[in-house]
Order: sequence, then structure tokens, then C-alpha cells
Amino acid sequence: MSIRVQSVSKTFGSFRALDNINLDLEPGKLVALLGPSGCGKTTLLRVIAGLEWPDQGRIIIDGRDTDAVHARERQVGFVFQHYALFRHMTVFENIAFGLRVKAKDERPSEADITARVRELLNLVQLDWQADRYPAQLSGGQRQRIALARALAVRPKVLLLDEPFGALDAQVRKELRKWLRQLHDELHITSIFVTHDQDEALEVADQIVLVNQGRVEQVGAVQDVYDHPATAFAYKFLGGANRFEGVINGGHLMVGNTPLKLEGLVPANGTRAEAFARPYQVTIANNITGAESAIPITIQRATIRGNMVRVDATHAQTPQQVYEVELTREQWRGSGQTCGQPAFLLVGSLRAFAIQ
Repeated sequence: MSIRVQSVSKTFGSFRALDNINLDLEPGKLVALLGPSGCGKTTLLRVIAGLEWPDQGRIIIDGRDTDAVHARERQVGFVFQHYALFRHMTVFENIAFGLRVKAKDERPSEADITARVRELLNLVQLDWQADRYPAQLSGGQRQRIALARALAVRPKVLLLDEPFGALDAQVRKELRKWLRQLHDELHITSIFVTHDQDEALEVADQIVLVNQGRVEQVGAVQDVYDHPATAFAYKFLGGANRFEGVINGGHLMVGNTPLKLEGLVPANGTRAEAFARPYQVTIANNITGAESAIPITIQRATIRGNMVRVDATHAQTPQQVYEVELTREQWRGSGQTCGQPAFLLVGSLRAFAIQ
């Protein structure tokens, strides 16, 4: 089921939570609404669900304008961050709740309700917990039950608000994989809110990057990561080394070092910034044949499996920190040690004017 967000804005008092949002989301995709806290992503999710009404704009689900459609009629399943399970009901009754409260002419028979709940318990791999109460479950189990309850009414769209935010790191990691597998089985158009870049990169088909109530960039996960459209997108999605300086002759001058630029270059004299992922830079003992080399001092090397993360500082301005990602073989071959001066080799960058 497709979702179209047309010119949607929403304010709370003097705070503008959404500012003219426009989106077209394809059917069957798992989409991450990604951005920092307070950027408007949960508000947008609630507007799509019908739990909030926009001040202007429209939500169109499967070609149908939902302006006059109540939340319960939108065929949307909603999973809250803190589960929102009924504590006095068993797992079975929590999942059955949405089916039991349907209008009489739409309500399934008791046998059909039982069959549906059993089917969902098997789907979320908790069929042995049917008679327990939420307080007797772990956080990960409760979130699976919350998802099963949302799926019980056979929604055409599934919305999840920070679904793993209340869980510890290991459980989050396990549930990410589980959610991805579940989505691949069901193919329901799904949108989940997160501020965790790793979560979005690992789980989603598509990323909608939100900042201050506006959409910064939309695209397939790898496209957004490899080709950030704005400085914010570069800084927020994945780690990046930042270089700040002045544009001169098509280069970004960082101190006395000219960094080569590509794409649209701001005008000479413009204060600008550019970015490079840790794996896009390397280190060397000398600058022979190097066009863009920044003098650094190596501070620390941390081994992580087959990779080594090297932390370094600018030789003249130690407050400027850089991160380099090398294989163990590359690190050994560099002959570098901590405390030793070296050079950071940088390829072509895209520069953004600093506003």
C-alpha cells in the first residue's frame, strides 16, 4: 500500500514540528524515519496514523485521501515504544483485543479470533507464552507481543515508533534482524521511527532523513549513505571526518593545506566544510605524490576484529580530531605508532557553504 504525504505542516503552540513535508513511499517497503530527537519524525508518524491532525496538507494512503478518515478506519497498525500492553490481560487477550472490539458486523467469530492469535504467536515465536501477563515477559518479548497485536487486524500499513528504544543493546540487535526477516515474510508497507543510524542502515530499505521538521534527503539506504545531499546528512548518517576552511581556486584551504573538491564548488572566499568517511582517508609517513595531505599526530589505535580504528589530531590544531579505519594489514604496513607524526591523505571531497 502506497503512502503519499502532501505539503503537511504541524505546529504545537509556537513550535513548528513539521514544515511542508512531501513524501511518496512505495508499497511493501520498510522505511526508516531517521533524525535527531525533536526533529518531527514521531509527529509525522502520528499524523500518518491519524493520531494527530495536520494544520495543512494531506495524507493519501493507497490513493485514498484520509482527511475525513478516523484512525481506526485507516487500516494502520501502530507499535509504541513502551509497548502499551494491557497489564491486566494475558498475552493471548492482548493480541485478540483489536479483533474483539471491532464492530459487530466486522468482528470475526471466536474460533477465527483464536486461530488468528495462535497464528501470530507462532509468527513472533512466543506461542508458549500465551497465558502469561506482560509483567512476566522480558522487554524483547513484550515488544514482539505489541507487534503481534498490531498485526492482528491485518493492517495494510505498519507504523513503529522507536520500537527498540527501551531495550538494551544486545536485545535491540537481535530484534532488528527479527523485524527485517518478519518484514520479508509479510511485505507490509512499514515505517519505523529511529534516531539510531546503525538501526536504520541495518533494517530499512529506504531512509527518510528528517531535521527540524523538514525532509533533508530520501533514498535507498546505500544511496543516502554514499551520496549525502547536505552537510547535515553527512554528519548525521554514519561517522565522518569534518574539514573546515575557505574556498580558494576550487580547493578547500584547511590551514595551509589545499583539499581537492568535486561537484559544485562554492565561490572563492566562502567559508565551507567538507566530509570524508573514516574508510575514505588513510595515513602515510610522507606526502610524496599526495595532492591533499594534512599533518597529524596519531593518538590511539583500537583493534576491532580485523579492523583498526586510528584516532589522530591535527598537528597544529589538536582540538581537530580525525578518525581513520584501516585493516590490520594496512595498519601494520603503515609502520605507524601512537604519538608519531604522520599525514592524513584525503581524496576529492564535496564542499558545503557554512551558513
